[in-house]
Amino acid sequence: MIDIALDMRQYDCPFIDTTDDADLSFAASYWEFNPAAGELETRMVVEAPDRHELDQGLSMLREHRGMEGFDLLAKRDGAARIRTTIQETSAMRTIRQNEGYVTGPFYIEDGRETWHVGFDNDGLADGALAGLERNNDFSVLSREDTSIPEISELMSNAGAAMTLINGCRELSETERETLETAVEGGYFESPRGATLGDLADEFGVSKPAASKNLRRAERKLIDRVVDALGELE
Repeated sequence: MIDIALDMRQYDCPFIDTTDDADLSFAASYWEFNPAAGELETRMVVEAPDRHELDQGLSMLREHRGMEGFDLLAKRDGAARIRTTIQETSAMRTIRQNEGYVTGPFYIEDGRETWHVGFDNDGLADGALAGLERNNDFSVLSREDTSIPEISELMSNAGAAMTLINGCRELSETERETLETAVEGGYFESPRGATLGDLADEFGVSKPAASKNLRRAERKLIDRVVDALGELE
């Protein structure tokens, strides 16, 4: 299987148009294409900085000319879960015409979309990429020829992968930023490139507060790593 990750800008996608004008992000957890109707049904998680931004963005999406159906399934603070039906886009058509298939979730933010698509051989993959160039702006993030054993291993360990992903999601914004800054600054290297004092100065907090945020992030991730190790096949 040829597995390709794309950074895509479609010019006929309601979700991309909405993120151009509203501070929203979309992550698709489920999709089903109806070839007879030329429509794509999705279940999506929507996130925004606050409830006001969320309501404003969802209203824009609902009124978009490319939307065939919209249902709000759940909403809390700056997040929502929605069910949508949209018209087939040019990129979807190109992928289908070249016998492509979706291999991972869609993620949309700031007018761009991350796609994960697969093809059975290089010829089909090359044909799809050539077709996408006509009506879309995109770049190939990665392209891998995945063997059968690798696919089997990936599917067998999907649970462990989700455990790690959920661990990352459990981090608060402060914990994530503190951890990222520590890694980038060389805090965990020997000798250290950054000190606890450097982290405290970066975020304008005391050393104990910086240490607390870092330890919380480490504990959450380490707990998830241990859980994931137990789930590995």
